[in-house]
Amino acid sequence: MIDRRTFVIPVLAFACVPAWAVDARERGFISKGMPEGEVMFRIGKPDHEAFIKNERGQPEEKSWTYFPHSRDPQTLTIITLKAGVVAGIERKIAR
Repeated sequence: MIDRRTFVIPVLAFACVPAWAVDARERGFISKGMPEGEVMFRIGKPDHEAFIKNERGQPEEKSWTYFPHSRDPQTLTIITLKAGVVAGIERKIAR
């Protein structure tokens, strides 16, 4: 009889790879007009968040920065959000 561990461990290890790999690929599919929640769902929390404009009674403006990922090691992604909607996307080669 085959030991279950010889089958289960490789399957679990392989199943974890797609979730890890999706992050870097999804960054390229973020587009203007996309809601903040969808961005968070697709690529997760930003590595850095900075407020550009945060005045009372005015739409909030902020930038989210995603540092290079091991699956996309040279690309820095900066997303500008205005009033909870993507207003700009900048992808830079970081060396």
